[in-house]
Amino acid sequence: MRLLFDENLSFRLVRLLADVYPGSMHAREVGLLASPDERLWRFAAEHGLLLVSKDTDFYQRSLLFGPPPKVIWLRVGNAPTATIVALLRDRRPVIERFVTDEQASFLPLFL
Repeated sequence: MRLLFDENLSFRLVRLLADVYPGSMHAREVGLLASPDERLWRFAAEHGLLLVSKDTDFYQRSLLFGPPPKVIWLRVGNAPTATIVALLRDRRPVIERFVTDEQASFLPLFL
């Protein structure tokens, strides 16, 4: 299970979560900073990544187009990176079920 973190999240998440989400990426690492949402969406779909964002744009896009990619929508406000790390670690079983649910296109995660 690999994640693609949107630019509105810290690039440090890749390193901090490498033990539970190996092979994850950040928009910055793949040259997608300040790219249109469509490019990030396409990249995630083409590379089999779950798109992780705090942005409502990707949530709305998931409703319109469905997967792939599947979207993890972080509803955390301005939470610090450590809080996001803890949330993604704690909710790993929920995320695993989300990935296998063929009907699901987005997963909102709350603190």
